[in-house]
Amino acid sequence: MTPPREQIRAVGHEHVSAEHASTLELTSDEFLTPAGDCIVGIEADCVPAEFDDDFAVACQDDNATITIDIEVGEHSDQLTARGDSDLTFEGERSAVIRTSEYTDDDRTIAVDASGAAADLDRELVSALADRGAVTVTLTVE
Repeated sequence: MTPPREQIRAVGHEHVSAEHASTLELTSDEFLTPAGDCIVGIEADCVPAEFDDDFAVACQDDNATITIDIEVGEHSDQLTARGDSDLTFEGERSAVIRTSEYTDDDRTIAVDASGAAADLDRELVSALADRGAVTVTLTVE
């Protein structure tokens, strides 16, 4: 059986700095201010409220392992995180991955991540700042 998977496609922005030490975010918003130091992609084609139910249910297991593969052109990086029974997948604007165990009302899609925006490969971040297309693949086991 194939593990549940979701894919989010977005684009970078000149203000992508990826300096946030505890979160990584993708947003469906069409803009980014310099203050958004956790945001690595805008104009996301999918938000948590649109994720497949099987994926969401699998992520609501406290023991689920979520692999996050991030690709921008020839650059890639990978994080791992875990699921949580408090994840709601109701977010209609953004998806947030956290290094902490905090879950908010609707945006958090994974917790206890092995890294955040600040931990991403700096060449990948540069490609995002050059408006590179990013694909984030989330696989839960």
